[in-house]
Amino acid sequence: MTAAAAARVSGAADRLRVGVIGAGGRGQYLMRELNKQGDVDYVAVCDVYDARREQAEKVAGKPVLKTGDHRRVLEQKEIDAVIVATPDHWHAPITVDALRAGKDVYVEKPMVHTPEDGLAIVRAVRETGRVLQVGTQGRALAQFVEAKRKYVDTGIMGKIGMARTWYMSNSGYVQEPPPGMESKPAGLDWERWLGRGPKVPWSPQIYFSPYKWLHYDGGMIMGIDIHVIDSAHHLLGLRNPVSAVAGGATFYYEDGRDTPDVISFILAYPNKVTVTFHAECLTAPGVRTSAGVELRGTGGSLWTERYVVDKGWDYTPNKKFSAEPKAQGPGTGATAEPLLRNWLECIRSRKMPVANVEEAYFSSVACYMANRAYQTRSRVVWDPKWNI
Repeated sequence: MTAAAAARVSGAADRLRVGVIGAGGRGQYLMRELNKQGDVDYVAVCDVYDARREQAEKVAGKPVLKTGDHRRVLEQKEIDAVIVATPDHWHAPITVDALRAGKDVYVEKPMVHTPEDGLAIVRAVRETGRVLQVGTQGRALAQFVEAKRKYVDTGIMGKIGMARTWYMSNSGYVQEPPPGMESKPAGLDWERWLGRGPKVPWSPQIYFSPYKWLHYDGGMIMGIDIHVIDSAHHLLGLRNPVSAVAGGATFYYEDGRDTPDVISFILAYPNKVTVTFHAECLTAPGVRTSAGVELRGTGGSLWTERYVVDKGWDYTPNKKFSAEPKAQGPGTGATAEPLLRNWLECIRSRKMPVANVEEAYFSSVACYMANRAYQTRSRVVWDPKWNI
């Protein structure tokens, strides 16, 4: 970053200049959430599909540079920070490029699919000193923050031996392409979208529903489990698992997907705690999405949820060890706004954000281990070469 740009970012009253890479539904949602902060100006938007670039410019509220190549965004010297909201397989190369171009970064979850890509980002953050926030938004949601502060950090929960996580009925995994997309739109660069992925012919199923596909968004293990596994890591201060085992299959959907529609796995940690995960999309969209973490310890049980607004957390004591009364508190629903606000604050203060690169790395590799355990039908153990 130039001296002028650094001075601009350090001033609390100054507006940050932002580029957006990946301007589809999620990227536009993040833009709208940033617009609520009132101190952001958009300079450029990037997407392989011209229609999405036009949509994002409208969200920006003014003319911006529109491009299909993320490198053109990073060439803009006036840009302080970028959002990376592409499909997952582009996260690592774009994020590394952005960090090395002197930009602070907000990259969507999961940060990466493999330890190798994660290590590349960790190195880039350490070498450049840039601020990196990852979109595991549970770390900033009030219900998780409050439950952790009240019952885990104080020791009220005692010895916690199990964290049960789940993410049920997520409708993203039953999404269908809009009608009329049998042929690729003229303004969509399919080869660039595929990137490092398998070179397959145009597929509206893959483009409009990448969540179902192992390479592009990693299925339910990488795509949604990352949220609640990261919340378990956050609540308990976990880092690398010792081992992972998994089971599941595609029991219902016959749409060519290569990821399961029902999945369970178990992670073991050196902290003497086991973390489990369960997910299905068979009930979607007819049943309300449910996602959360339940801690079980000598001090009782602590239940936390992403989507329930009237009750975001619930504590039930084990009266043999705990004199605390039963209690519950409200939730917020799933929103990126607090995490984005923390990102902007850290860009200005140069402090470490709550969903920083190291926390994101360990959560991502935990999911990678579970994915490998499912794929290989074996027990996957932590490899020392993944240490950071």
